[in-house]
Amino acid sequence: MALKLFDSLKREIRELSPSQPDGVFRFYNCGPTVYAPAHIGNFRTFVINDVLRRLLELEFGADKVKHVRNLTDVDDRTIGQSKKEGHPLGEITKKWTDLFHQDCDALNCLRPHVEPTATGHIPEQVDMIEVLMKKGNAYRAPDGSVYFKIASFPDYGALSRIKERELKVTNSAFDADHKDDVGDFALWKAYKPEDDGDVQWPGPQGASAGRPGWHIECSAMIKKHLGETIDLHTGGVDLLFPHHENEIAQSQCCNGTTFARHWYHSEHLLVDGTTMSKSKGNYYTLGDLVAKGYSPVALRYALLMGHPRKQLNFTLDSLHAA
Repeated sequence: MALKLFDSLKREIRELSPSQPDGVFRFYNCGPTVYAPAHIGNFRTFVINDVLRRLLELEFGADKVKHVRNLTDVDDRTIGQSKKEGHPLGEITKKWTDLFHQDCDALNCLRPHVEPTATGHIPEQVDMIEVLMKKGNAYRAPDGSVYFKIASFPDYGALSRIKERELKVTNSAFDADHKDDVGDFALWKAYKPEDDGDVQWPGPQGASAGRPGWHIECSAMIKKHLGETIDLHTGGVDLLFPHHENEIAQSQCCNGTTFARHWYHSEHLLVDGTTMSKSKGNYYTLGDLVAKGYSPVALRYALLMGHPRKQLNFTLDSLHAA
């Protein structure tokens, strides 16, 4: 019996299958930004992906599934945390990566076959950006940053169903003076000493030194480890726009082919009927719950109680029931 899954792009349930002659099913899910402990809302997505990984291996064989999950170890938040704690970026991200791995192991989540980092793939990101610039899909801003030109990709918005007018309202006007259009997004951010500290790399040809934008990181790591076309891309619904929409645009413009054949997004986790917030006192990490006497296995079951594409309300009572 074929394995089928809802496709967020096509808006229908479709059969999953490998596309390459080697018969290997190529599967990618977005990993954490390692600047703080992952919370239980993050882990709902990771546990769902773990179940999906196991189903894929049952369907195609353990040796015929290649699972890649990234670590975002350079962005505004990781750099900000590094400055706040007064320690080098690599030291900060390693600390939170180690804790993330411990939590995943405690929740009985399989490790991905490959777990690339953004800082470990700077040349690949620069290469993609230079291709996009040569093709006319990206441009250098006056400050030396590089932006993707969304007007160059007619299918932009197909995943999120966002329209041009909504896009202009939704996107931040941050750095708008440097953009051709407010909806254009950063592929490369020019170095700013006051914001970036000592975090910088040589930029694409014609651009300033700086660091990659968030979206290009995933596209470059996917291309390096899974190829230009993957069979399944997953993540939380919060990543659907703009992150996944931007991944599609930059990858397909760069590579000239379909980026992901299937998309799947899991819904938000609510806590006590509302969004998690430290100010509300309903923000939990795995460590918080273990300190209260709950087991990681109980949390795993509690996170799997509802339909993945529907919001799940988590309570301590539901953890007792698990």
